[in-house]
Amino acid sequence: MAEPIGKFDHIGIAVKSVAEARKFFEGVLGGKFMFESESERAGYKLVNLDLNGFTIELLEPFGPNSFLHKFLERHGEGMHHLTFRVRDSKEKSEELKGAGVRVVDETEWSPTSYEAFISPRSSHGVLIQLGSGYPTLSNDSGWESNKD
Repeated sequence: MAEPIGKFDHIGIAVKSVAEARKFFEGVLGGKFMFESESERAGYKLVNLDLNGFTIELLEPFGPNSFLHKFLERHGEGMHHLTFRVRDSKEKSEELKGAGVRVVDETEWSPTSYEAFISPRSSHGVLIQLGSGYPTLSNDSGWESNKD
């Protein structure tokens, strides 16, 4: 039997409007604001909320060319991905590919930060992000030191 791949970090939820979604996730569910960030290059903005130790990442697209815009058109608002903290996500990605798992969208942000996604085609319809370090992990201390 396989060992757990890593520790759960966050769930990403695609939304049309972060401002509107925050009304529900903070006002109704009691989520506490952690941080927000925008990435013109990646085409989205995000807000992370803490729900008693469970992190939710709300993702809003920047315009029609964003991958999130396309996702929302096809699927509507809802769960986009699960993210796991993996000690050596680059090595684990190679291991998974060697085992026939479809791994996509690999990015090395820095020597200590790497992310890759297990395609929903390999994981029964769920996009799974494997990551290490800032900015991939919502619960990485790098977010605290990189606040504006």
